[in-house]
Amino acid sequence: MPQKVQISVIGASEGEPEILRDAEAVGRGIAEAGAVLVCGGLTGVMEAASRGAAEAGGTVVAVLPTLSPADANPHVTYAIATGTGHARNLAVVASGEAVIAVGGEWGTLSEIAYARKLGRPVVSIQSWPLRDRAGTDLGIVEAETPEEAVKAALSAAVVEPSSADRTEAADDVLDQAYVDRPGPSHGR
Repeated sequence: MPQKVQISVIGASEGEPEILRDAEAVGRGIAEAGAVLVCGGLTGVMEAASRGAAEAGGTVVAVLPTLSPADANPHVTYAIATGTGHARNLAVVASGEAVIAVGGEWGTLSEIAYARKLGRPVVSIQSWPLRDRAGTDLGIVEAETPEEAVKAALSAAVVEPSSADRTEAADDVLDQAYVDRPGPSHGR
């Protein structure tokens, strides 16, 4: 049996009603397409997307920053307790073949950066409009509607050739985080 496509949904733990409605519609669209929703599993955009997917009969995987699966919102199917705090952001985006950012704050920005570093397609709705210094697009598709975002994410979903390649890309991201971090060598 082939594995279902996994789409990561990222966004803030709080949100304006319009953002939360969009997140819920994104979650519903992912489930209706037969894909699995992966998120941070807590409140705000994560909970709204989870609710949309669960109400449509979909599967929701939560990658939690805490040590307890009980911290997941009530719409989560499977909770993964990491105890890693914001470091779980890498696992959230690495677990999806594409990423949809709905609104968002600093944590969302870090997830977008990780996703692009790993080569994951990113689709945004009212999220960070990112360009390089020359004004060049950084490969982030800006969608106007939740339906457009889901369609774009599903069509762009990347299935990488091997877990070794994925592990190497993740190691590169973590190595760079240690290089850029001031203070003791942290064992490296």
